[in-house]
Amino acid sequence: MKLEESLFNWLQIHMVAEARPGDLAAKETVRFFEDILTEDHGVTELAISAQDTTMIHIRYTINGKTKMQMFGREQAEQLFSDIDSNPKYH
Repeated sequence: MKLEESLFNWLQIHMVAEARPGDLAAKETVRFFEDILTEDHGVTELAISAQDTTMIHIRYTINGKTKMQMFGREQAEQLFSDIDSNPKYH
């Protein structure tokens, strides 16, 4: 999986886990993507660094260099929206 895809997947499930603190599957999936980012891409630090009405910024470190990736807020929130709108997950 490419770095950008891994970051986006982590962001989406991280947002789900934050919004649903009792969702153990979401928390396990966050750890899964953190493992991919660490083991496959060498990411050592990872965090949402900023958010505004249109973008979410992720700051991460690889090989001692801090980098930033931005994703559209609407796309990043889509997974949570899909889960939240499905009565099966309530």
